Amino acid sequence: MTFGQFALLFGAALVAGAINAVAGGGSFFTFPALVFTGVAPVTANATSTVALWPGSVASVGAYRRELAKIGRRDLLAFSIISVIGGVIGAFLLLRTSQKGFLAIVPYFLLFSTLAFALRGAITRWTHRRSGETPQSHWAFVRACALQFVIGIYGGYFGGGIGILMLASYSVLGMTDIHVMNALKTVLASVINGVAVLIFALSGIVVWPVALLMVVAAILGGYGGAAIARRLDPRWVQWFVVAVGAALTVYFFVYQ
Repeated sequence: MTFGQFALLFGAALVAGAINAVAGGGSFFTFPALVFTGVAPVTANATSTVALWPGSVASVGAYRRELAKIGRRDLLAFSIISVIGGVIGAFLLLRTSQKGFLAIVPYFLLFSTLAFALRGAITRWTHRRSGETPQSHWAFVRACALQFVIGIYGGYFGGGIGILMLASYSVLGMTDIHVMNALKTVLASVINGVAVLIFALSGIVVWPVALLMVVAAILGGYGGAAIARRLDPRWVQWFVVAVGAALTVYFFVYQ
């Protein structure tokens, strides 16, 4: 790789870390940057997951109080299900050819962009739904089934899993958005964590690039948290949507 390509990847991870600290959607920047610099699509997806995972884990500590409000049964069950789903998704990715993965990337980007663009509406629906749905045994079973599917998707690609989890928690009757965000952050870290482990053991990760991007993402996350206090999150969210839409069109046309 040239110095310019390393600079592009560092910059993409820096922006991704900052974006994740404000609104989420950092993979819209890291994955395409890796592909644009010549990294094969499956390898790029695995390396992007590794690059952004430490920042996700670091954010878990900010939700200690909210996590204490979650029942141990729920947290343990969701964590186990997330591990199983993440493992399945990661192995499915490793069994997908580079050409085959590139062919479905535009559809994943489209789905992720729409989920991100509609996150406000989904969140409002979640609040209404959670206020109407009593917590029950079958509600818990449905929520576990949804988490399993999200875990597979997260281990395979991952874009938009946060908003999908927030919507699924309404099935349990959860109403506290901070508690929901805490659970989402933990489970996203679990899903990506097992995927990172599998990708690392498979030898598919481009480690020099991944480590460079890890540093950049952490720096971006720290700076993004400070910038977040001064920016209207809506502007950041629509910037991410615009980037996601542009990338979706690009990969549909030029794949």
